[in-house]
Amino acid sequence: MHKSFKVENRLDYRILRWILAVALISGVIVSAIQVVLDAQRVSTDLDNQASQTIAMVKDASTQAVFSIDADLANQVVDGLFAREAVRLAQILHANGEPLSSRERPLTESVFRPLINWMFGAERQFRTELMRNGNSDTVYGYFVVHYDTAPAANIWLGRAIVTFTSVIATAVILGMVLYFVFYMLLTRPLLRIVNSVKQVDPAHPDDRLIATPSGHEKDELGHWVKATNTLLIAIGKSQERQREAEDRVSRLARYDQLTGLLSRDSFMDMLQADIEESKRNHTLLSVIVCGIDDFKSINDQCGFRTGDLTLQTVADRLMSCLNGSRFTIARLGGDQFVIVEKGLKDGFQAADTAEAILARISETMGVEGHNVSMTATLGIALYPSDAIQPDRLLQSAEQTMMLAKQKGRDHFQFYVASIDQEIRDRKQLEKDLSQALAMDQFHLVYQPQIDLQTKRVIGAEALLRWEHPVRGLVPPDYFIPVSENNGSIVEIGQWVLEQACLQAKLWADKGLPLRVAVNLSAVQLRQDRIVDDILGTLKRYDIPAGRLELEVTETSFMTNLSDAVAKLHALNRAGISLAVDDFGTGYSSLTYLKKMPVQHLKIDKQFIRDLLINEEDTRITNTIIDLGRSLNLTVVAEGVETAEQEYYLSQRGCKLAQGYFFSKPLRPAVFETFVQGFHQKIIENNA
Repeated sequence: MHKSFKVENRLDYRILRWILAVALISGVIVSAIQVVLDAQRVSTDLDNQASQTIAMVKDASTQAVFSIDADLANQVVDGLFAREAVRLAQILHANGEPLSSRERPLTESVFRPLINWMFGAERQFRTELMRNGNSDTVYGYFVVHYDTAPAANIWLGRAIVTFTSVIATAVILGMVLYFVFYMLLTRPLLRIVNSVKQVDPAHPDDRLIATPSGHEKDELGHWVKATNTLLIAIGKSQERQREAEDRVSRLARYDQLTGLLSRDSFMDMLQADIEESKRNHTLLSVIVCGIDDFKSINDQCGFRTGDLTLQTVADRLMSCLNGSRFTIARLGGDQFVIVEKGLKDGFQAADTAEAILARISETMGVEGHNVSMTATLGIALYPSDAIQPDRLLQSAEQTMMLAKQKGRDHFQFYVASIDQEIRDRKQLEKDLSQALAMDQFHLVYQPQIDLQTKRVIGAEALLRWEHPVRGLVPPDYFIPVSENNGSIVEIGQWVLEQACLQAKLWADKGLPLRVAVNLSAVQLRQDRIVDDILGTLKRYDIPAGRLELEVTETSFMTNLSDAVAKLHALNRAGISLAVDDFGTGYSSLTYLKKMPVQHLKIDKQFIRDLLINEEDTRITNTIIDLGRSLNLTVVAEGVETAEQEYYLSQRGCKLAQGYFFSKPLRPAVFETFVQGFHQKIIENNA
């Protein structure tokens, strides 16, 4: 909490130093005065003590010198030396001759220089000895020297105690004051500082300073309140400033009328979208939308209605194209631009364009006017049409202007060939959606031959579309389209119905053939597919063993567990399963292990160059060997020559189909073929 403060910079520490310094200085001064006064008292006591001693022994000393009694004199002197402070004592005759004398050296002390300076080394006293009755006659003298060290040592001890107690008192007082100051001021201040550090400069009013407990009503509490009031004011000021900056930014970055991105902001976004598409290896479309004959709306309904119309168009674009994949902007006037990211092909851009045209063409009510309008779109694709943002937008704008010259309410791609391809695709989707209702589909059946018995054991049902204008449309062309738009579900059910009906009719005629039907990946993902297939079998009253479902390797890759569960349910019902076009997909043994399949169909691209292309021959042999090891029946597609038929038969391939035996046939022709084929086999055996 307080790591940011060095100890020597803390306010309480600085105050502690001042308190200790003042206390020590004051204590030293007071102590010095006390010591000096005590020294004076000690000095006075020394003099008083000498006077008392002299008065006490004066009579005895006078008697000794008067009587010339050396023994008495010695007794007096020896008695004085019982006192530690007496260093020298003498009783002298009047002529100065000593009657008794005794001395000892000065007391040794390390403080002797201080003692000598303060009190002197010794105090000397001399008094005349006279009898009371004859005060004028001096019989001798009494001399005594006092050593100052004993009294000085006592004084020195008291001085040390005095100084020590003063210093200790100062330290204790300082610590007490420091603790009181820390608890009442420093700790609350540190908490306030910590709260201030947690204030967000960008949003100072989001987290205000907490008032320390117990200081709500004192100066600290008032300071915190004043600071919080200031922070709130700063926060409101910053908020108003941000709002002003946002308004300025919005005016610069967004179109004021519609709220969409402005042209300059859009170019920045387009650059970022292009970089993202480059990283993700996806396509990107730029669609420039121009309102058709917008000038007439302004002329007929007024400019306000025109502005409201543009706002409505912007709202419709936002609602129609919501999501992170789209960027929408207004280029100016009646022109808008849309960027769509993450495209796989141009067909997705065409779908978006159709959705835009449909949404804009809806009649709108604006200030009492029913406004109907259309738009024309120009589409450019990244990276095929341009890789620079400005060139890409320019291409889309030019395309939109060219498209307007050809008409209204349509879209056009920048590259003519792509535009035609997508238009053909969109027309094909439209025609495909009507083909089933208009009875344009029919099935043909290609015989499947048992290479060992040379008999027709079944047929693969193949879908054909007889377009009234295009003629016969190849399945490889329209099947992917139906899978992409989901119509394959309805078409696939129709194929299943027709194949089961035909199997029933053949069985009634004595031709109990198995019919193979292709099951699309889109169909397999439907929740009700198992019930729909089993219901169809029940409806036409044919055994489940008469139906074979062909699935490609890629059809169960999206959700393997779900696909496996559905295929197991179908297989348990008695329906046989085949992996179609084996070898062109993932060809993983893991999938084969999980799938309840009975047949592997070798794709015709490997059979086409069998015995000519060494690699195709190896692949074919590998698939046949794999089928044998897994106890699966191998079916060869696209057999066209007798050499291919013979080789496959010798290698162990069980079943085959292809033009060598027969092309796909209508049901009646198929019946004739089967009868003729079997008759031919009988004749050959005969």
